[in-house]
Amino acid sequence: MARGGTTSNAIRRMRSNKKADAEQWNERRRICAHALLNRPWIAKEKDAELFYWIKDQYTELRDWFAEFTGFLLILTRTMAKLDKAPLVAESWMGFPEFRDPRDYALFTYALWYLESKSELDQFVLTDIVEQVSEQLTASGLAMDWENYQHRLSMVRALKKLRVLGVLVHIDGEETDWAHDTGKNVLYECAPVARYVLRHFPKELKLYRSLEEMNDQIVYSETTEGELRKRRHRVYRRLLLEPAVADRDWSKEDLYYVVTQRRAIMNQMQFMFGMEGSRYREGLFFFYPELSGECALFPTAAGVSDLALLFAGELRRQLDEQDWYLTEQGTVELSRTDLEALLYKLKQRYGMYWSKEHREMGLGELADALTRHMQEWGLGYAQSKDSSAERFVVSSVVSRWNADYSLDEEEV
Repeated sequence: MARGGTTSNAIRRMRSNKKADAEQWNERRRICAHALLNRPWIAKEKDAELFYWIKDQYTELRDWFAEFTGFLLILTRTMAKLDKAPLVAESWMGFPEFRDPRDYALFTYALWYLESKSELDQFVLTDIVEQVSEQLTASGLAMDWENYQHRLSMVRALKKLRVLGVLVHIDGEETDWAHDTGKNVLYECAPVARYVLRHFPKELKLYRSLEEMNDQIVYSETTEGELRKRRHRVYRRLLLEPAVADRDWSKEDLYYVVTQRRAIMNQMQFMFGMEGSRYREGLFFFYPELSGECALFPTAAGVSDLALLFAGELRRQLDEQDWYLTEQGTVELSRTDLEALLYKLKQRYGMYWSKEHREMGLGELADALTRHMQEWGLGYAQSKDSSAERFVVSSVVSRWNADYSLDEEEV
């Protein structure tokens, strides 16, 4: 009996260990998936542990992203990268450091220059400027390097490449060159340089429109090919946009979201640990942790606090006000309604706000709030007629509430 009991205990321990190993494996897979989705790449030199986790689970990660998004997972001896691109481009998806389309153009031309360089090749800033100028001239374009603003665009482009780890800075500063073109900067080329730009499945000259360039892979012109393309469109938007309401989907994609919502929720839970909820206006996903690889709402910015306070005040006053509540659960507010709500919030909580928000007028506060909510898919502007614009608040906002309270130690 004692021997049998020992055997039973050993079996239970083995099962427990297998369960713990499986949970650890799943957790590592989710960490890898989030990192691949939210970072430009994972460099072995910077994060060796994560790089090897991705290498260990490469086949599973590669197959999932290929099946559900069409994204290509690239793994080299020095880095891992998910080659991804949004289906719908939003203004907040760009580089916040860039101020002009010219910055993006020079960023791309600098990458073109780096394609001819091998790892650890050294070169100077003026070499980049010279060859980029020649390439632009050959294309019928030109840069005026005597123009200070043009030089600043190049500075912003090169600094972004440094931040990304594409350019390795050796000596000198770009801002010195911007003020005096006699100055210079010495760089080395990093191995990730040739993997920055998105991979296209066809030659660029074969594309006839920008819409065609949305595809990450070449789809067969069959029913199966169209179904696969639709699945990729849906998952790409759900993963790369904060929220996608039913009204934002095409008729075909909405049909897929509605009929396959349980499978979609299971896959998002499996690979990313995200929790899905179906609202009357759409299917939305939430990350259960307070922090993560991805940018999360509420953000650390004060305007997120304002949005949470706004959500609570809106809920409290719903039964008292004559606001239009739609069939989708959204609330339509006039500009006057918005500013009246913000006035109450400012009177009640203004002492806790940042100096910037305390000093804003109600109109400025309303602009900041609605802009933030639109960026996160929590509302949108809608013109009822040529003279009256209303702000439609998503039903998802009902998920949040906020108040200010003191810790017990401070009372």
